[in-house]
Amino acid sequence: QLQLVESGGGLVQPGGSLRLSCAASGFTLDKYGMRWFRQVPGKEREGLSCISGGGITSYADSVKGRFTISRDNAKNTVYLQMTSLHPEDTPVYYCAKLYSSYCSSAVDAWGPGTPVTVSS
Repeated sequence: QLQLVESGGGLVQPGGSLRLSCAASGFTLDKYGMRWFRQVPGKEREGLSCISGGGITSYADSVKGRFTISRDNAKNTVYLQMTSLHPEDTPVYYCAKLYSSYCSSAVDAWGPGTPVTVSS
């Protein structure tokens, strides 16, 4: 019943912007923390950002100042607004539900991912 589906990935030029969406179902979104991750082929999965059930946000140094996480409870959707994109921002992006409302919680469930390609 719990389901996370990412969308919005695609091809974008360096310096461009893209907004990813994570549509959630099967649970009350504002009662759980949500994270965005990405994974480059051959490398470890990288945590990018978190929004707590109370709306507190945090970011990894690699994306701080360029990416913004947000939530629309009415649409049951979490977003990742990405700006000033670099070629190194190219991997597959995943959203994840946490076990509790706090960003210190472990991941409970993953979406299938949406690929992003930053290239000229």
